Amino acid sequence: MAALIEVKDLVKTYRSGDSELRALDGVSFAIERGEFVAIMGPSGSGKSTTMNMLGCLDSPTEGVYMLDGKDVSNLSGDELARIRNVTLGFVFQGFNLLPRLDALGNVALPLVYAGVEPKERAARAMRALGKVGLGSRVKHRPSQLSGGQQQRVAIARALVGDAPLILADEPTGNLDTKTSEEIMGLLAQINEEGKTVILVTHEPDIAGYASRVLRFKDGKLVEDKKQTPKRGERHV
Repeated sequence: MAALIEVKDLVKTYRSGDSELRALDGVSFAIERGEFVAIMGPSGSGKSTTMNMLGCLDSPTEGVYMLDGKDVSNLSGDELARIRNVTLGFVFQGFNLLPRLDALGNVALPLVYAGVEPKERAARAMRALGKVGLGSRVKHRPSQLSGGQQQRVAIARALVGDAPLILADEPTGNLDTKTSEEIMGLLAQINEEGKTVILVTHEPDIAGYASRVLRFKDGKLVEDKKQTPKRGERHV
């Protein structure tokens, strides 16, 4: 079976006037189904650009990106949007919840775009919220939830479409240490249940939950290291 993700000689160049910034410079790697991978590097290293590529939010200037056996390097915006809705679940540092919707409505939102009928949407959103330990908070709006609870809602939203790949961009960046450990324990559990998880972080403690670390510097992949992941207490 082919790798879930395979990138070959990926280049991303940004131009501003006469100047050119090579944000990614010939990056190649593969990620198998079921892996938990942390992407690390200093500001400007290329880690966020890589995450945008993997999430089909941007396209490479050169190179090939194979996602679940499909070349997505040069697809149109509409085609990329369809792939994001089916294959990818996103978790962001800022939660990205809609303040006017309750937890159930926020989690169900990807299913609205996917055309799932309302009764099924609600049932699947309820199951996802139960999975992250928020079954009693389904009618709470984001302003009525703690930061950790909001991030759990965001994780439930990433899970509700049953996408095989979860992308988490600095998911603990706005959280205290204890809550960060809870969120990472939850992501580790999701990974153990079969989801592929890719995490961007600048914190070594957070990267410690992954079984593999990709380290970037100056647009290049400078280290690809497997490790024994730590597994924190389950908080669900």
